[in-house]
Amino acid sequence: MKILAIETSTEACSAALGIDDSCLHRFEIAPRRHTELILPMVDDLLNQAGLKVSELDAIAFGQGPGAFTGVRVAVGVIQGLAFAYDTPVIPVSTLNALAQQFADDYSQVATAIDARMQEIYWGLFRKNESGLMQQISAEVVCAPADISVPTDGKWFGAGTGWETYSQELETQFTDNLSGFQGAVFPSAKEVVALAKVAYEAGETISVEAAVPVYLRNKVVDV
Repeated sequence: MKILAIETSTEACSAALGIDDSCLHRFEIAPRRHTELILPMVDDLLNQAGLKVSELDAIAFGQGPGAFTGVRVAVGVIQGLAFAYDTPVIPVSTLNALAQQFADDYSQVATAIDARMQEIYWGLFRKNESGLMQQISAEVVCAPADISVPTDGKWFGAGTGWETYSQELETQFTDNLSGFQGAVFPSAKEVVALAKVAYEAGETISVEAAVPVYLRNKVVDV
């Protein structure tokens, strides 16, 4: 199985190439440089693996929510790569990819990405028997004071929203918050991990159906 993935929804720009059980990965915190960096990252990974785009089984991307420009970059890049060879596409939630980073250490993760305008992108995820984080409630964009607070079991917070609005978010949890990490970003490595399962389940789409997830209509970029 050969899956290329990109994630450009936040300040982080990353690409990953999953080949069976191995994964090559490029990652850089580079606000507003995604257009400049992402294709060279992809080329570097393909060259390192000795692969061509035509040999890929699927191309995955972080579909958002996130910065409007960043999410559009991801959709534009995968459309350019997949269209010529009619390569199957796999959209992956950016919040899900963020939660997946903590699957080895936590069973429940509350993700929050700073959405600017005094709001956050909020999502709740629980680890399944396969070790993958699964969404358990609808992802939303809202004020930190308006989040849906989980009450079952211990939760770990992850994402820039926890860094920006730590006090507001922490006060809404009782004793069921085990901690949080704010300075963390979604990456293509976790997009690959989630995309592999989707591919095996036949959950791919055509490149024409690839669309971003914004959660709101007002344009705000990081």
